[in-house]
Amino acid sequence: MAISAIAGASASSRAARTATLIKLSMFVLFLVIWQTLAFVLAQPDFPSFTQTLSALYYHSVSGDLIINVAITVTRVAISFILAMFLGSIFGIAMGARAWFNQLSDSFLIILLNVPALVVIILSYIWIGLVEAAAITAVVINKIPTVAVMLREGARTTDPKLAQVAQVYNIPWWRFMRKIYLPQLYPFFLAAARNGLSLIWKIVLVVELLGRSDGVGFALHSMFQFFDIAGILAYTMAFIAVVFMIEWVCFTPFDARIQRGR
Repeated sequence: MAISAIAGASASSRAARTATLIKLSMFVLFLVIWQTLAFVLAQPDFPSFTQTLSALYYHSVSGDLIINVAITVTRVAISFILAMFLGSIFGIAMGARAWFNQLSDSFLIILLNVPALVVIILSYIWIGLVEAAAITAVVINKIPTVAVMLREGARTTDPKLAQVAQVYNIPWWRFMRKIYLPQLYPFFLAAARNGLSLIWKIVLVVELLGRSDGVGFALHSMFQFFDIAGILAYTMAFIAVVFMIEWVCFTPFDARIQRGR
């Protein structure tokens, strides 16, 4: 048994190294194709990878990139936490209580289909060109998608586990932490990943329309001057932050879910 366990661990390690090498190879191939296309086309509107790196270095040294990225990440974090918290409560309540789902379903469908741009514009008109309006617009746009995923998750929970908890008189807080919420972890992860990708995009639009700082504002300024290398440099920094969040937050949580299964 010990030998088979060691062999299984070794096979898993080799598979993980192979997957990492494949990802790195695809990334290097992408960079080579990018650099080659830029060299062949020789167009100012299609900067090469090296030119983009130079722009990334310039904006990093000047300080505007770090400041704007930090401002945008802060907005994303606040919006993400609020949307996940409110959307999760709303969705779990809809999935656990049929009467509440009947009352809220039409309202949820409306929120899902109202264009994000409309919500952003109305928030700026009603609240003003302030930070609260920007955060409110992002949260309102994200809550419905979180609620939908958590509603479906709440519908799939095992009612027999709740009955067992009642028989053994398990306190509600322990039941939620040990029995109920772990069944929803995959849905929390899916909602978080989907939500983060959506919130990034909405925050940029919010900054472009009504803020004087952040990545969205910087991209708008560069667009006016046709600074393609700067736009790509900001995009690279943006992608680096997203990967960091994925590796630090989502990947460990995903591994924990897989171990639970």
